[in-house]
Amino acid sequence: MSATRRAAFPVLLFAVPALVVTLLPVRAQAVTPDVPLGGGSGVVFGYRAVCTLTAIGHDREGRLVGLTAGHCTEVGQPVHAEHATHAGVIGTVVARQLADDWAVIEFDAARVAPRREVAGTVITGIGGPPEPGDVVCKNGRTSGHSCGVVWDRHDWWFRNQVCSQPGDSGGPVTVGDRLVGMNVGHIRVDVLGVTVFDIACQHPAVSVHDPAVATHIGRVLDAVDRTGGVGAGFRPL
Repeated sequence: MSATRRAAFPVLLFAVPALVVTLLPVRAQAVTPDVPLGGGSGVVFGYRAVCTLTAIGHDREGRLVGLTAGHCTEVGQPVHAEHATHAGVIGTVVARQLADDWAVIEFDAARVAPRREVAGTVITGIGGPPEPGDVVCKNGRTSGHSCGVVWDRHDWWFRNQVCSQPGDSGGPVTVGDRLVGMNVGHIRVDVLGVTVFDIACQHPAVSVHDPAVATHIGRVLDAVDRTGGVGAGFRPL
């Protein structure tokens, strides 16, 4: 993250990065062509870290790809579906950028069955940045589906009152069926350099907690496009 962005970006509490799990090795077996995945699904990176898939779709070359938060993973790490670890490796992290906090996963189309809908979140297209006062919804593998009002909007991120817990990073932030952001964590509230509010979300039903931060999905897609590699030209199903 550049010095300029660091100054403009609130203090992000990356105690929300990824959960840590341990997967046992999976014996080679017949290919399972139906591992359902979509925005809001839990994904395991490198056999240990668990985060949330932002969206799944195809790039301009027709490859089956997905997006998630960059701080969850590293390029080259194998990817498992959290709900179907027995299926083995279903993809690989092929690109990552920490400045805008995104990563691209290339999935094995013979194993993964992409889905538009996951646990209350439906993604059919890309939307523009939300405005303060708009209601957005987030889907995370830890805290599930929750909605909240947008506090404020900046050049590449916005604050909103959804619940964000460890493992929710990468989760889709939507307005209706349009993807507008990628959840990347939660922040404390500072006034004149003094922390006046710092309460992590304990449960989606409890609205008193730190606001969450999401990056504008348009900024993420523009950055992926500039790489010209796998993921460029991404569009959700």
